[in-house]
Amino acid sequence: MDLFDQQFEGQEGPDRLSPLAERMRPNRLEDYVGQDHVIGPGTPLHHALKHKRLPSMIFWGPPGVGKTTLARLLAGHVEGNFVSMSAVTAGVADVRKTIEKAAGDRKYYSKATILFIDEIHRFNKSQQDALLHAVEDGTITLIGATTENPSFEVISPLLSRSQVYQLKPLADDQIQRIVSHAISEDPILSVSEIQIEDWGPLFVLAGGDARRALNTIEKASMLLADTPGGNTITPAVLERAAQQKVLYYDKCGEFHYDLISAFIKSVRGSDPDAAVYWMARMLAGGEDPKFIARRMIILASEDIGNADPQALTLATSCFSAVTYIGMPEAQIVLGQAAVYLASAPKSNAAYMAIREAMHTVRSGADVQVPLHLRNAPTGLMKDLDYGKDYRYPHNYPEHFITEKYLPDNLQGRIYYAPTDSGEERRIREHLKRLWANHKDYDNEQSKTSGKNDVDHQG
Repeated sequence: MDLFDQQFEGQEGPDRLSPLAERMRPNRLEDYVGQDHVIGPGTPLHHALKHKRLPSMIFWGPPGVGKTTLARLLAGHVEGNFVSMSAVTAGVADVRKTIEKAAGDRKYYSKATILFIDEIHRFNKSQQDALLHAVEDGTITLIGATTENPSFEVISPLLSRSQVYQLKPLADDQIQRIVSHAISEDPILSVSEIQIEDWGPLFVLAGGDARRALNTIEKASMLLADTPGGNTITPAVLERAAQQKVLYYDKCGEFHYDLISAFIKSVRGSDPDAAVYWMARMLAGGEDPKFIARRMIILASEDIGNADPQALTLATSCFSAVTYIGMPEAQIVLGQAAVYLASAPKSNAAYMAIREAMHTVRSGADVQVPLHLRNAPTGLMKDLDYGKDYRYPHNYPEHFITEKYLPDNLQGRIYYAPTDSGEERRIREHLKRLWANHKDYDNEQSKTSGKNDVDHQG
């Protein structure tokens, strides 16, 4: 499929003074690039469009992923009147005026009106309330666009009347298709026969944003105009055009894994300064902030564990916050979580516990559950002594009674050997006191503390 099959000569559309990103907007839905999970074959929206029907919806995604363009193309596909307004400048009066005209067009001309509101999250409650009745009775079809999580910024009644679609940053190959088409088909750029020496830096600068990619190429082409006979955009030209240094970062290559490894090892090594540095390198290179947040959840359990039980809670909250707010503000949350985890006391005892238990299970021994631990929901099971002699710990002092919970051949086995680090020191002393005559925590700790040759992330 050719991208943006747009004719500039003899047709009404963007003029030569318009920015490249505006000149390159597709005119047909089939030329739209990206968001296949929203409009691709088999999706509910694709099915609705086959029948020339368009539900009210909200597009949620970062800048430059095609929210406005898609709204225009959808309106054109169903042959509706497209009315666009920005929540920054429009008010209730503008909304009511549009609704009034839409009602007339619907009644007298059977013409649908698609109202596109950019940055709808900036509308206050009363402004959003003004849309409710018209959306509900079909006077208008609403398409809202927002970079903020609509669950927090759009009122519930309006959300319930709309389908929320999350638009994703464009992949590198999609950015390349868009830019390649602009270079070959734009009436201004095509004259210069521009070549791009290395696509990698452009992908980094774009960060999944097609508008940013096109703006950068347009500025770079202007710089080439000052170079006699020059038509190749080099990384140096891209840096001058973007006015920022390109930190090359291959998300699928070796450097990607080197940086995340350096970050994890810095957190594990309790160096918050190194941790935030490597995090900054990844973020500046365009790394997905959710990828970093997920790694922190893992290391919160693997490398900190019960030495600071709050670490896992904070890391999980960090992932939720990053999901809610997105970049660039997400870097603030990521930074807070990184320095906390790096500064927290460390222990891999919980990680070692599940690792050693899994090793025992996978060794192949077919171990039966002791009778007193088995469930006895039927009379037959009780007759077979299921659950017999089980003692309920809460009926005893300190809610504890010495009992055999492991199979006979594993009695006395310690998988979890708490360290002396942070909160685990208290846990260790507590378990030592409870199991003083049955488990040797001091000896087990000395055996497990040196087990460093283990498989772990980073």
